[in-house]
Amino acid sequence: MGEGQAEAMSNTTNAQSMEREHIRREIIDDLDEEFELSLEEEAVGGTLGAADRAFRRTYFKELIRLQGELVKLQDWVKATGHRVVVIFEGRDAAGKGGAIKRITQRLNPRICRVAALPAPNDRERTQWYFQRYVAQLPAAGEIVLFDRSWYNRAGVERVMGFCTDEDYEEFYRSVPEFERMLVRSGIQIIKYWFSITDEEQEMRFRARIEDPLKQWKLSPMDLESRSRWERYTTAKETMLERSSIAEAPWWVVQAVDKKRARLNCIAHLLAQVPYEPVEHPEVTLPPRVYHPDYERQPTPDSMIVPEVY
Repeated sequence: MGEGQAEAMSNTTNAQSMEREHIRREIIDDLDEEFELSLEEEAVGGTLGAADRAFRRTYFKELIRLQGELVKLQDWVKATGHRVVVIFEGRDAAGKGGAIKRITQRLNPRICRVAALPAPNDRERTQWYFQRYVAQLPAAGEIVLFDRSWYNRAGVERVMGFCTDEDYEEFYRSVPEFERMLVRSGIQIIKYWFSITDEEQEMRFRARIEDPLKQWKLSPMDLESRSRWERYTTAKETMLERSSIAEAPWWVVQAVDKKRARLNCIAHLLAQVPYEPVEHPEVTLPPRVYHPDYERQPTPDSMIVPEVY
């Protein structure tokens, strides 16, 4: 082998090595997003003990594994046209949003989307109660996660007096039939209640008050809910009793420990859907096409974002 050939092979090997390293860093950067999401938890918690550090490693390892399974579930849902609705309910600061964020983090938003509806407007208040939720239901090959749902009537509306006794009773007459109708139409419904203690909710509210990055999460309605803890408890117990049906039962997630709650919820969700691996054709990256008359034009300096970092 000549000197020129050896040098060419060495350059090729170095280029391939650099490419593999670049790909590895890209994957690590993606995984870093999850670490960033939990930085505030570590900052609030202070120095972690040995047991906490050990579970933290387990948490991230298991979360990445479960998110890999969620990608498989997503592929199966798309391939089969399955339709899934997942409802997340619970007290304010129970951890619903954090669980939803970890579920959707690696998924395609065109297949798995979140429905988090605001309070109804004047027009919506005159509609059939379920009407605005029906518009959010999945089409074939879609998963919809409801961050609060039609069960607002069983919870906040009941406790805060936003509905009449007649509205409340009509809801419980209608909701079992409404959900059975959805299931008969081919929509799978999975319902989760995130359960936390009085003390844990107070701690999370106080953390929101002190954390400028989380203060936006604390609404006047949240503060009012603290004074009505027992009424919310009664409303929750009634909801679980009167609306857990065989076609769409309630599942309670013990959520005082956020990380364990996320893992338990995702693992349970995966067990509810009969998904299977979907074979994909091997992906081959086509070569870059070069044209002799192509000339890249320089970008004007005035359009360049300043490189502050």
